[in-house]
Amino acid sequence: MPVKVGMISLGCAKNQVDGELIMASLKAAGFELVDDVAMADVAIVNTCGFIASAKKESIDEILELGLLKKEGRIKKLVATGCLAERYQEEIRQELPELDGVFGIGANGDIAGYMKEIAAGKALEAFPEKDRLPLCGERELTTPSWFAYLKIAEGCDNRCAYCAIPMIRGGYRSRPMESIEEEARALAANGAKELVLIAQDTTRYGIDLYGQYSLAQLLRRLCAIEGVRWLRVLYCYPDAITDELLEVMAQEAKVVPYIDLPLQHCSGKILKAMNRRGDRESLTALLKKVREKVPGVILRTTLITGFPGETEEDFSELAEFVKEIEFDRLGCFTYSQEEGTPAASLPEQVEEEEKERRAGIIADMQMDISDQKASSYVGKRLEVLVEGFDRYAECWFGRSYMDAPDVDGKIFFTLGKTGKRPVLGQFVEVEIEDCLDGDLTGRIADVDEKCPGATSS
Repeated sequence: MPVKVGMISLGCAKNQVDGELIMASLKAAGFELVDDVAMADVAIVNTCGFIASAKKESIDEILELGLLKKEGRIKKLVATGCLAERYQEEIRQELPELDGVFGIGANGDIAGYMKEIAAGKALEAFPEKDRLPLCGERELTTPSWFAYLKIAEGCDNRCAYCAIPMIRGGYRSRPMESIEEEARALAANGAKELVLIAQDTTRYGIDLYGQYSLAQLLRRLCAIEGVRWLRVLYCYPDAITDELLEVMAQEAKVVPYIDLPLQHCSGKILKAMNRRGDRESLTALLKKVREKVPGVILRTTLITGFPGETEEDFSELAEFVKEIEFDRLGCFTYSQEEGTPAASLPEQVEEEEKERRAGIIADMQMDISDQKASSYVGKRLEVLVEGFDRYAECWFGRSYMDAPDVDGKIFFTLGKTGKRPVLGQFVEVEIEDCLDGDLTGRIADVDEKCPGATSS
């Protein structure tokens, strides 16, 4: 009988894609894949090691599966991913439950290693980071109607708080032909939405072609039949080119949605973070984006409590949030990560104060989100149907304004026709109300007229 393998993949979508590549390689090697990791002979935790909370989640997951191993419900336990890569020595010492620990460079050879693990050996391997496969067959873990498309790996930005360059290495773009080939395969498999990801998508192509090439890549992907939405995440503000904004404005398939993790607006704090810009330059950039891309949705993430952040710096950040009125915003407290330049900076902020500041930003954004959501009442939105909530007795899905996994949902009931939608289908929803930032409505009837439609 084939050895059963199950995986729990933690962290970001980029790590999720790595996990899909691993699982496909194991399937090709004759392993049987199981959805429930507790039913596996060999359980894999594809770990995240970015910040403290992510590391804790990874360790807790390993410990929980370690108990199942002790009970004999699973036979072998393996760690892959960022935590394994970052803490190569510590993880085996602190977590003896593990039979195998593999850095990201081992992903391409994981099937061979797993055969040895299944045969009773204890192994660890940490090849060079640049051996991490950028593409290949994937065992998709997303619904059939959307998929993540990783266009590059690693990062060269060297933000002072970030461990990613240590974990993932330098920036490596995939050739356009490779990305286009994978996109065609995903579309043929039923994916209507492709979400482009990298540590920094806007830097795409600089290493291969000597220039920012994301706009050119998007134009090529727009020609693929079957793709309805192309969404871009993780854009670095310095690399938002006029050409990229033109593509977003001109190409119907490129949804007007930009994810810009700004982290802060204070020039002093951004400089300490080893990032460029200040409130004035960022405000000008966001104004330009909104002018050039009609209906654009702006998403950002911010950090409170970075070393040296004074009450004045925080007040400037809060005023910035109030002024810009981001459509989507996530706020996180600074995590002091060993090995990063920021970890040794003076004036570390107390955890309680970090949390207080993050809470203020979150409350401000909630008010902004509620106001923005109410502006859609009476309008129609094109919605990608993703499921049925049997408790609320209504359907739900996403509009162009909502990225999978990170943004909200639109909840809706059937129109007068009562025709049930199909998962992965696009329907037009008339918005009737908003609740805690989420929109609610019903499928619009074809013969009804509703002004102000905002579908992409």
